[in-house]
Amino acid sequence: MELDGRLLAGLSILVAVVEGRSFTRAAETVGLSASGVSRAVSRLEERIGVRLLDRSTRALRLTDEGERFYTLAAPHLDAIVDAASVVGGASKTVRGKLRASVNQIIAQILLGPKMAEFAARYPNLSLEFMPPAEAGDLIGSGIDVAIRFGGQVDSAMSSRLLLETRVLTVAAPAYIKKYGRPVKPADLEKHSCIQFPDPQTGKPFEWEFHRGSKVLPVASSGPLLMTDVAMMIAACAAGAGIAQVLAISVQRHLASGELVELFPDWPDETFPLYAIRPSRRLPPLKVAAFIDFCEEICRPHDTRVALKAEQKKGRHSKRFG
Repeated sequence: MELDGRLLAGLSILVAVVEGRSFTRAAETVGLSASGVSRAVSRLEERIGVRLLDRSTRALRLTDEGERFYTLAAPHLDAIVDAASVVGGASKTVRGKLRASVNQIIAQILLGPKMAEFAARYPNLSLEFMPPAEAGDLIGSGIDVAIRFGGQVDSAMSSRLLLETRVLTVAAPAYIKKYGRPVKPADLEKHSCIQFPDPQTGKPFEWEFHRGSKVLPVASSGPLLMTDVAMMIAACAAGAGIAQVLAISVQRHLASGELVELFPDWPDETFPLYAIRPSRRLPPLKVAAFIDFCEEICRPHDTRVALKAEQKKGRHSKRFG
């Protein structure tokens, strides 16, 4: 069956009938007479070849075939409207309630300071932040979008890479003064390393060091195992041990001298941040707007952007130097 304007028009009228529960209310919505709405539904039924509505003097009810058609087709009609709004930049149509599960680091460092700007840009959108959730729990928890670190687990989900941030090995000046500074990654085997568990396995992350295509695994150990990033950074800054952290989470500590990067000559290990949706279909406009905003504020912190800038600067230096 070919897709044409008459089929889409018939679908939009059927949706209006179902939502209004009468031809009269649907007629007010679409700007037709009640008899015009009835004829449009009949033409749609003829075109598809099945009865969509059971009509009586008291009520309208979708047939089993009508229920199936409505369930499958109506979301796509909404997606078309949303797509037109996205392309048209109609921010005023971004409305409703959005439930987002956001990684704690990103919530505190990036999103929190930008919430006033987001609220001003989308005044008709209500945003509710939920505790971090695993991707597989999004639907059951009623979450529209999750912002989290790590790769995509469920292939049925939709994901967008927002940034990549470097993995750094850091220590406090007090720790270095007391125990000495490791010269090479292998020296860490003799030091106290703060462990952090992989949420997927529950086991501590294995420590690695990347330089170009070279990957160097290093055995690390220590008496501290922490599941809270902020606590781990605070303990490291207090001299409790050496930690591997994400660059985006310790920028302030490095700038102030509270923490020192130990191995800047091993700069190439990165960790990704994704926006995860529980569906691969075109996202609702409110979800698309939120993800676009997150990508916008993440861009200045993206290692990929910084690397491209350095490469571009290097090319210019060679050209004009």
